[in-house]
Amino acid sequence: MKLRTRSSAIIGTICLVASLALTTASADEPTAPRGSAEITLKEVARAQNPIAGAAGPGDTVWIAERAGTVRVLDDQGLGEPVLDISDETTVDGERGLLGVAFDKEFAHFYISFTNREGTSTLDEFAVRDGEIQPDTRRTVLTQTQPYSNHNGGDIRFGPDGYLYIAFGDGGSGGDPHGNGQGLDTLLGKLLRIDPSGGEPYAIPADNPFVDDPNAKDEIWAYGLRNPWRFSFDTGTGDLLIGDVGQNDWEEIDWAPADSEGGENYGWSQMEGNHPFRGGTEPANHVPPVHEYGRGGLGCSVTGGYVYRGEAIPELKGQYLFSDYCDGTVRALRMANGEVTGESDLGVSGGQVISFVQDGKGELYVLDIAGSVSRIDPA
Repeated sequence: MKLRTRSSAIIGTICLVASLALTTASADEPTAPRGSAEITLKEVARAQNPIAGAAGPGDTVWIAERAGTVRVLDDQGLGEPVLDISDETTVDGERGLLGVAFDKEFAHFYISFTNREGTSTLDEFAVRDGEIQPDTRRTVLTQTQPYSNHNGGDIRFGPDGYLYIAFGDGGSGGDPHGNGQGLDTLLGKLLRIDPSGGEPYAIPADNPFVDDPNAKDEIWAYGLRNPWRFSFDTGTGDLLIGDVGQNDWEEIDWAPADSEGGENYGWSQMEGNHPFRGGTEPANHVPPVHEYGRGGLGCSVTGGYVYRGEAIPELKGQYLFSDYCDGTVRALRMANGEVTGESDLGVSGGQVISFVQDGKGELYVLDIAGSVSRIDPA
């Protein structure tokens, strides 16, 4: 680990799909919007394979670069790395530094990455006066990954103050180990833990499977293939998950703020609303709130956020998302857990790998090729 040191060179782009060819519009050039809000993408920084981000202390945005560096975006632009674990991770397959998060008080910073052996690792650092304290680093949780894809890796704190962790089904294709439906593994799940409640963490007493001897206590929801990006609506507390599909269907899953957990999103019996390879729909299957097929350019959904900023009033309450291959920024209008409309917002973010929400509810789009762009009114 290195602190406040040079940025590491990052080779290649993330291998969510192989042999991808994609032509995109300039991040500063809006196209004619076809939705209810007119937006543009304003490039505010260039990074080396930006892959994730989080709102930080003092109205900053912390940007993670895939090879293992973290840099701070403020009014002066993107600074030098404040954290560098590039000698501890690897970027083969879909590995690397995959997620970052702060707790509510900005007292702790968490990183989610795959180590040199490919093991998913969640580490914690104390933060003082907005700076990482390297000597406080500790490992909170690890999970062995059988393959180099479908690692998941997104992390964030929910409105309840607990840390949620997304893991894919372990990789390969078609979930060969049945991890999506198996409650005896953390793979293919959304987890919920209390990192400050125990050593290395505590299990919230109201997690849905704490009384099931055949299930992992950490599990909050299951039946996920590769929940690459998830978020909580800061206005309602609802949960939304962008789960990457296998061959035919990309899906967005939803759970209300008052959910008690335990949702089964169906994988690998289901791919979206459709039986997968002759699978049988589980009796407790929670179908996606939205799905789209791969008949067009889409290949890998990138989940985003419900917009709660002030800059674009027409977008308030709409869920923004994209696709790694298509790059179009889209919005879903929702009511009571049902989609009531979809908009093409008329801009392309390139190879959209992630969205980031700042402390004021404004959104940024990360293009794995290097662009960090803010969603602005056109």
